[in-house]
Amino acid sequence: MASRAASITLVLVAVLLAGCGSDTHSAAPSAQQTNAAFKGAPPQLAALHAQANQLLPGGTGAFKSRLGELRGYPVVVNKWASWCGPCKSEFPAFQKAAVQFGRQVAFVGVNGKGDPTSAAASFLKQFPVTYPSYKDPKESIARTIQAAQYYPLTVFIDRQGKIAFVHAGGYTSMAALIHDIRFYVLRK
Repeated sequence: MASRAASITLVLVAVLLAGCGSDTHSAAPSAQQTNAAFKGAPPQLAALHAQANQLLPGGTGAFKSRLGELRGYPVVVNKWASWCGPCKSEFPAFQKAAVQFGRQVAFVGVNGKGDPTSAAASFLKQFPVTYPSYKDPKESIARTIQAAQYYPLTVFIDRQGKIAFVHAGGYTSMAALIHDIRFYVLRK
């Protein structure tokens, strides 16, 4: 019996590891890993985590209000769309980074134009994240944060609420995303 359980565990680990190396598979940390990483998160960041994987309405007003609530924390805003190939490639890095830095850095998504809610929801089911995304069908949110031109696009906002850096295009590695988080918003 113990041997069978060990075999099943090894198969599951192998499947998970195989998926983590692929650009088109979810790399979402487990619920146990996420809960442990977020334990003791400040209330503003815990509120984001409570809205994990949700598509939020409200447009520019709701988005700006959220950024105001997050003042004092660095914010990483990722603009994505379900039809965007590079978005799919980089989402596993965001899945991991949002958990790794979830007690220090706020992560927020912006779901861009031309993306029906059903397609965006399906995308988030495939690539679940620990933060919400705001619907932005007319790119009004994207324009307010200098993110209206490319997909994907990541905006780094400092603790004072000022844009520190805009990264156009997809992240090709977890290391590159972590470097930018540390350099542009954590200043490490």
